[in-house]
Amino acid sequence: METFLIVDDEKNILKMLSLGLQMRGYQTLTAASGEEALQQAMKSDVDLVLLDIRMEDGMDGVQTLVKLRERYPELNVVMMSAQQDIETAVKTMELGAKRYITKPIDIDKILSSVEPFLEISRLSQENEILKSQIIPIDDMVGESVAIKHLRSQIDRVAGSRLGVLISGENGTGKQLVANAIHQKSKRAAKTFIPLNCAALPDELIESELFGHERGAFTGADSRRQGRFELADGGTLFLDEIGDMSLKAQAKVLRVIETGEVERLGGNQIRTVDVRIIAATNKNLPEEIEDGQFRRDLFYRLNVVPIAVPPLRERAEDIPLLVKYFAERLQLNMGSTPKVIDPGAYDVFQNYHWPGNIRELKNIVERLLIMVNRDVVMAPDVAEALSLVPQVPSTPNFTGDAMDYQGSQSLPSVALYKPGAPLSQMMDTAEAQCILTALEEFNWNIRRTAEALAVERSNLYKKMNKYGISRPSSDD
Repeated sequence: METFLIVDDEKNILKMLSLGLQMRGYQTLTAASGEEALQQAMKSDVDLVLLDIRMEDGMDGVQTLVKLRERYPELNVVMMSAQQDIETAVKTMELGAKRYITKPIDIDKILSSVEPFLEISRLSQENEILKSQIIPIDDMVGESVAIKHLRSQIDRVAGSRLGVLISGENGTGKQLVANAIHQKSKRAAKTFIPLNCAALPDELIESELFGHERGAFTGADSRRQGRFELADGGTLFLDEIGDMSLKAQAKVLRVIETGEVERLGGNQIRTVDVRIIAATNKNLPEEIEDGQFRRDLFYRLNVVPIAVPPLRERAEDIPLLVKYFAERLQLNMGSTPKVIDPGAYDVFQNYHWPGNIRELKNIVERLLIMVNRDVVMAPDVAEALSLVPQVPSTPNFTGDAMDYQGSQSLPSVALYKPGAPLSQMMDTAEAQCILTALEEFNWNIRRTAEALAVERSNLYKKMNKYGISRPSSDD
């Protein structure tokens, strides 16, 4: 929601403008003098200033304009005056004012005249946020066969316009791969726009993708560009696209086929040139069979499939990753450097890492903070990892709480573990029950849900909780 700073020495004008803008969904600040305006601009985020030219006390409007432009050169300032003075209008425009309007003032005319500048402010703010989300290519650390193959795939596909579908478990770095493809492509000079489809409710995802006009729905207080428009000429990364609603999927497919978008509540068609890279941790062919994902959209996205390996399949990269995270985190924290003892790496490499690289980074950060010595030893790592819920050691049974990969039969384990909390043992039992039922019904979600007497949506949530996913054909 944009904020207007209204500067005028007439209280009635301040009250009238402030109320009118608030009724149209904007936030307002007021100042009765130039000095007060400078103070308000210093302590608050202001998108646009409505500044009266003639003020009796202290600085007049022109002097205030000069001061504001000196301190905040990007700030949008619109001058107001009760008189039509061409010479003064020209002077203020030369000093950096965006508009010169005369009183009496109509709120709607003000908004129509300043909307282009507000739109630029929105884009600038969104671009700063999006730039902060971009991950350098150099963060793809590792020298294993798996990571070298991944880099090779990125290099081959980057120069094309083909759609890419990245698959992999949570925490493996799917956004990192998408960003690397963008940075190595001819679109690198344009914007990389990420959108996590799983983080948004159905009623908001279409607004995020396609934008909206003011008043399109409750809460749409201003016009907003969607991610497709922001990514024009660049790359749009749709993370966890398997969680997108069927309605939104249909609209995304239409944009892919036509290159056209229409904001919610609008009637203007806009043409965009966007490369789409999608990612998922779900089995989309299975989602198609269950009616949860469009087959035609899948074929559009899955032109070039790229699978990101889990960390347990590239264990030789773990020492390099630990060193990298330790150096970067200590630099950011400004803390005393710590050394990782060689024996500690064995503990790192023997752990199954259900949360993949994201979990590894969190554990390294925890060790750097909690260990009071200059050297992190193997027992320190073992203690830190014991805080993560673990299950019986087997290369195919891992996850956030636990995760099963592979077609082997369920390992025989005792549910009771001395010293383990009851909640962990209950989670283990529930995960085993779900996995056994899935194998019994050949991973058919509908039949499994019916057998367990749970809703399919609830079954999906529990599978996600325990990291259970259908084994690939070559496991």
